[in-house]
Amino acid sequence: MARPRRIDMELVTQAQVVAAQASDVESLRCAQAVLLPAVLGATLEQTAMLLGVGRASVLRLQSRLRQFCAKPGAERPSWGGRRRASLTPEEEGDFLARWQDESNAGEVLVASPLRAALAQRLGHPVAASVVYRMLARNGWRKVAPDTRHPKSDPQVQEAWKKNSPKLWQRS
Repeated sequence: MARPRRIDMELVTQAQVVAAQASDVESLRCAQAVLLPAVLGATLEQTAMLLGVGRASVLRLQSRLRQFCAKPGAERPSWGGRRRASLTPEEEGDFLARWQDESNAGEVLVASPLRAALAQRLGHPVAASVVYRMLARNGWRKVAPDTRHPKSDPQVQEAWKKNSPKLWQRS
């Protein structure tokens, strides 16, 4: 059996104040996450069901209220972001600047040298998908070459079609 959670009465008082003055749903939920177990004796599962969140979210909401009461006006932490990023967005931009002139001149940028240079800079091998995602984040896009060869001659191709053996054509 889990040990019962001790509820700080000062936090309950602060939660009542926050609930009374709540201007958004998030602050009201934080206050309710503290008040429901403290005042009504609800379990975490019951509190989660009443608030429409998961059990773990009730604990996060309670923690957020504690942080808010300790530091009023503090911003809540973001769940998003690149937690495993090898380079900051600025470093990525600086890294890609080396190839910017080549791409502006119309040359084809091949990912394999870019991948090798990135692996050398980071000191460990990187997957090709890392390079492609980095290019996409920085506004680069994949431009495929044309479907016909630049030196092809449509008139010569038509003449070949007319004069070629009919073996490959269906009757």
